[in-house]
Amino acid sequence: MIGVNSGTVKLSSTERVRFGQPTAQALAEELELSQAKGVMVIASQSLASTTDEIANVEKALGERHAVTFTGVAPHVPHSDVIAAANVAREYSADLIVSIGGGSVTDCAKLVPFCLSNDLRSTEALADYHIRVGQDGTIINPANQPLFNPQTVRTICIPTTLSGGEFNSLSGSTDAVSMHKHLYEHRMMAPVTVILDPGLSRHTPEWLFLSTGVRALDHAIETLQSFQSNDYCDGLADSALRLLVEGLPRVKADPGDLEARLKCQVGVWQSMLPVISGVPMGASHAIGHVLGGLCAVPHGYTSCVMSPAVLWWNASVNGERQKRIAAAFGEPGTPAGDLVAAFISALKMPRALSAVNVTEDQFPAIAEYTMQDIWSRTNPREITGPSDLLEILVSAK
Repeated sequence: MIGVNSGTVKLSSTERVRFGQPTAQALAEELELSQAKGVMVIASQSLASTTDEIANVEKALGERHAVTFTGVAPHVPHSDVIAAANVAREYSADLIVSIGGGSVTDCAKLVPFCLSNDLRSTEALADYHIRVGQDGTIINPANQPLFNPQTVRTICIPTTLSGGEFNSLSGSTDAVSMHKHLYEHRMMAPVTVILDPGLSRHTPEWLFLSTGVRALDHAIETLQSFQSNDYCDGLADSALRLLVEGLPRVKADPGDLEARLKCQVGVWQSMLPVISGVPMGASHAIGHVLGGLCAVPHGYTSCVMSPAVLWWNASVNGERQKRIAAAFGEPGTPAGDLVAAFISALKMPRALSAVNVTEDQFPAIAEYTMQDIWSRTNPREITGPSDLLEILVSAK
């Protein structure tokens, strides 16, 4: 039929999302549906050492609790994933529960991937990441016949707003190249996500708010994309409005649990288009490199790149950007300006220099970004490193 938008919406392997309940209660109810006998908890070191949250979870697990692992560094080094997988083997873990931020989540999602394919070294793990060919073709080893889909599942309980808990994609950083490798398989998405706004009160303000901007960026890059559709645009629009309301409320009152839950639901909605198959663009592609190569915190990458990418793309997708502006309540103002002002009002960094990225690093960042899967799906075509340098210079 001429003139009718068509497409395919992909669904993940997540079966349930529990929200608004205390973590221990929600997890206990979840385990009533599970046959797991040996649960491995992968938790944030700060939660384990400064709060009683992890102890409460271990108590809720009872005899099913096998072991707790707390050794995940930012940007998920390959070595930490392999170490966690080795512990899971040692204790015969048949369910993984992650409690923490994006790095903990990514590690927990990769452990079953390692178990099913008997990956026991960083070199072996490095062989399985997604690659981009010279012609832009995406090569995913998890789609090859010799790959073994995982059988051990994961439950994710996030404390930040980065959104990886909803995704079948995970990242882990190679210690040699300092490049964050991406891994993807449908079963990598957790079987259940638990959203506990009370648990997020332990998260430092800068981390909660900056990862909230990361979620904002998921919605923004969906609404920028020519590969989106009415279903995904509607989710992204709602996500943007929830986050635009919720993040300033949390900054004004950290005890506002309703606002925290609005943010968590906004993250959930912002991730559904990504899961459904809408590709992200240059902000996420550059962000992956800034994290691995320059050690920029996950959320900060969107704080410094999202407005710059909006400005760079405006010449080709200005009409689509009007919906982003409308979600901020100012449909007549350039979306990049509104996003930049919103991030500044949250007191988040707004320039690469503010996150210790210097101009002499720009060429390497541009080269690495060309290897990212989302460098080829930006609304305004990126033809080579020189285009990326334009964006980086505008964000310096």
